[in-house]
Amino acid sequence: MHFEHLRALTAIIDEGTFEAAADLLGISPSAVSQRIKALETSVGQVVVRRGTPCTPTEAGAVLLRTARQVQALEAETWHALGHGSSSRTVTPVAVNADSLATWFVPVLAEAAGWADDTLDLHVEDQDHSSRLLRRGDVLGAVTADPAPVNGCRVERLGSMRYLPVATPELRRRFTTEGGLDWAGMPVLRFNAKDDLQHHVLRARGVEQSPPTHTVPSSEGFLAAVRAGLGWGMLPELQLGADLVGGPLVVLEDQAHRDVVLHWQTWTLDSERLTRITAAVRRAGRQHLRSTRQDG
Repeated sequence: MHFEHLRALTAIIDEGTFEAAADLLGISPSAVSQRIKALETSVGQVVVRRGTPCTPTEAGAVLLRTARQVQALEAETWHALGHGSSSRTVTPVAVNADSLATWFVPVLAEAAGWADDTLDLHVEDQDHSSRLLRRGDVLGAVTADPAPVNGCRVERLGSMRYLPVATPELRRRFTTEGGLDWAGMPVLRFNAKDDLQHHVLRARGVEQSPPTHTVPSSEGFLAAVRAGLGWGMLPELQLGADLVGGPLVVLEDQAHRDVVLHWQTWTLDSERLTRITAAVRRAGRQHLRSTRQDG
C-alpha cells in the first residue's frame, strides 16, 4: 500500500467528495480518483461508496483505520526527528452531546494548549459511538459499550446520572389522584436513538408513546424542558441550580438512570493518544460518578 493512496482515502472520507479531497491534498480530482482506483486494484475490493457524502465500504473501513494509524505515527516520527514541529495533526474523537456539554469541557481546555494537535469532534450517541471506531472514523470514543472494539483498548470512566425533570406547571397539569399521568404527559427525546425516556415509561407500564417532541441539541433540550414543552431525562451535571429553587422539578426520585461511560482508543503506541486519554481520564474522575456512587 502506498501512503499517498491511504491519504487520498482519508481525505475523501473526511471531506465527503473527491473534489473536496483534491482541494485538501492540492492535486486534481482525477489524481484522487486514480489513487483510489490503484488502492482498490491492490486490495481487490471497492473501498469507497461513491455518493454524497462518500463513505467507506467494509474493506474501506479496515484500510481507513490503518491509514489513520499510519498518519498519526508518521507525524510523531517526523516530530521526533526534529521536522514539522510547527505542523498540527488532526485527532478525530467521538463524544456524545451531553458529555460534550458537561464533563468533557476540561478536555477541551487542555487541548487548547496542544500546539501540535487539533481535535476533530464527532458528536454521536454513547450507545453508537463505538461504530465510528469500527469504521475507522475516529481514534478514540466516549462510549457506553464496555466490550473493546477489535484492535482497541477500553477503560471505565464513570457514570452520568439522568433525572426525569419538568416544570412544576407541567407536573401539576398531569397529576391525577392516582399519581402522574405518564401516558398523557408530553415527553422530549434527543433523536431517534434516544431511549432514556422510554425506559422510564416502560418501567411504569406505558407502552404507547405519549406526545413526543424531538430536540436534537443538549442546550436546546434543556431550554425546551424549561419552556414546558415536555418532560425529559437530563444529566444531573447539566441541571445545576435548576433544581435548587429553580424552574424545574424531579418527577420521581427513583426514576433516575445511570449511564456508564467508557473511553475506547486504538491500541497504538502514540504520544497524542496517550495525552488525550490522560485528559479524558482526569475529567471523568473529577466529574463523573464512581462505582461507589451509582445506585
